Amino acid sequence: MARERKQSVINGAMILMLAVVLVKVIGALFKMPMTSLIGITGRGYFNSAYEIYTPIFAVSMAGLPVAVSRMVAESVALNRYRQARAIFNVSKKVFLVVGVAGTLILLAFAYPYARFVANIKSLKAILCVAPSIFLCCYMSAYRGYYEGLRNMIPTAISQVIEALGKLIIGLAFIKYIMNIGQSQFDKGMAASGDISAEVFGVTVTNAAEANGVIVPWAAAGAVLGVTIGSLLSLLFLMLVHKITGDGFSRDMILASPAPNAGGDIAKEMIKIAIPMVISSLILNATNLIDVTTIQARLSTAVQSDFSSVVEMHSVAINRAVELARLNIADKAEVVKYLWGAYGTALDFKSLVPTITIQLGVSALPALAAAWAVKNKDDMRSTVETVLKVGMLIALPAGIGIASLSSPILTLIYGRGNSSEAIPIIAPILAVYGLFTPIIAISIPVTNMLQAVGRADIPMKTVAVAAVVKIVLNYILVGIPKINIYGAVAGTVIFYILIVGMNMIFLLRISKVKVNWKNVFLKPLVSAVLCGITAFAAHGVIIKLFPGDTTQSVLNSDTLGTLVGIALAVVVYAITILLLKGFTREDISGLPKGEKIANLLEKYRLLG
Repeated sequence: MARERKQSVINGAMILMLAVVLVKVIGALFKMPMTSLIGITGRGYFNSAYEIYTPIFAVSMAGLPVAVSRMVAESVALNRYRQARAIFNVSKKVFLVVGVAGTLILLAFAYPYARFVANIKSLKAILCVAPSIFLCCYMSAYRGYYEGLRNMIPTAISQVIEALGKLIIGLAFIKYIMNIGQSQFDKGMAASGDISAEVFGVTVTNAAEANGVIVPWAAAGAVLGVTIGSLLSLLFLMLVHKITGDGFSRDMILASPAPNAGGDIAKEMIKIAIPMVISSLILNATNLIDVTTIQARLSTAVQSDFSSVVEMHSVAINRAVELARLNIADKAEVVKYLWGAYGTALDFKSLVPTITIQLGVSALPALAAAWAVKNKDDMRSTVETVLKVGMLIALPAGIGIASLSSPILTLIYGRGNSSEAIPIIAPILAVYGLFTPIIAISIPVTNMLQAVGRADIPMKTVAVAAVVKIVLNYILVGIPKINIYGAVAGTVIFYILIVGMNMIFLLRISKVKVNWKNVFLKPLVSAVLCGITAFAAHGVIIKLFPGDTTQSVLNSDTLGTLVGIALAVVVYAITILLLKGFTREDISGLPKGEKIANLLEKYRLLG
């Protein structure tokens, strides 16, 4: 029965979180050897394909999966099972049209983008990624349907299959293409007496020229692996649906009222999706303006008071000059150096939100169902669960990152070619760590507003916050004594405005009263103690075992960071239990949750 298959918000979120962690690990296992095989230049061709693919894909996908999930959840809550199936059938047609359109748009822009923006050699990779838009759009009809039924397992497994396909097939293509190209070069040079060789139809005279021909094809092979991974994921979802269906029994279908006309369902789907499409357009436009504005204003700051900028970052810049990694006489290169440092910090900013975003995916159908039948208890429970779990994850992670920002960066980059930039990156990472809880719940709060039928509100708040962000970046980054740190302030204010305004509207519309002591205060106290423990433990280890902290893999800094993190986790777990930060409702949704809840209750550790 469909009802029996439903997962709790926290259970569904945990399934998706586990899948995301696996996907991230698989992604790292793909990108590290890929970069090693095709080099930084080849990685540039690979990235160029994604730079044009991502915005077109984001706009194509914006809103529609959410619309399907919400509409299906509402239909099931009202026992309209035939309506739920009709929504799924209509969604496949809509997604088919949108996917084909997105693919055609990408194909239309592929050559002009490669010719005038990226590099003509990246055209192969762009063409290889184009079918992914169609495949991902069409599979989202299945994912949205199962998510609406509150069954997150098909989505989770399909995500892992997609990542594994990329890993195995992508790397296989890279290796095969590199071997073929190298073989053609070696045989050609041997036959011509080291004069020239033909590699993939192009005449080359040395290894560097051969590499310049081989690498774009290898990058295209890597991208083709991504596309085939998407195809495998879609085939899995189609197979699952054919074998297991949706769990509706014959009696449930017969007792269900007739569904709405297909045209009406499509109109409703598009109506729900439009505000989210507009939000996506605003965000993508903001990001594009950001990239341009920040670098332009950074250039202004450097040109107007170069000495102040250099003095502010003297430790990093002087070391970079000493290591011949920066030409300080070239002001444009200094701008790129600071921009690169900022970009490195951004790699960490999305780590926790990537996990917590799954809370919104899991909560949306649950809240939509509760909203449809006006079940206030379920609405309160869903909203509190999302906020509380988000805080339980994001507060300790964020404060931990902030307290160990420099040691974490040293652990990862301390022996690499960007180690000297850590003094610039660490303060940026620390600020983003402190505001991780706000960033982490921004998408889940947006999802909950979408669940109660107010997708228009996030669209308006994003627009307001985007304008403020752009203005702040323009003003602050252009000030020499602030420079790149101004971009951090603009981003933080952006998220504070979005979450603050969206939260006010969500609580007002849903009429939910949140227990802020349990949701925020108890996790905050535990997280602060966790951060203090991490910072103190790292400092003690450094003092007990002084010496070189950068050259060897196992040194006092590494040991201090790892011990600090381990002790912080223990302190956080003990503190949150002693403060009775969990309720029976929180625990019961977990696997074997009742047994765990009974055990905690026995020792009076439940709130």
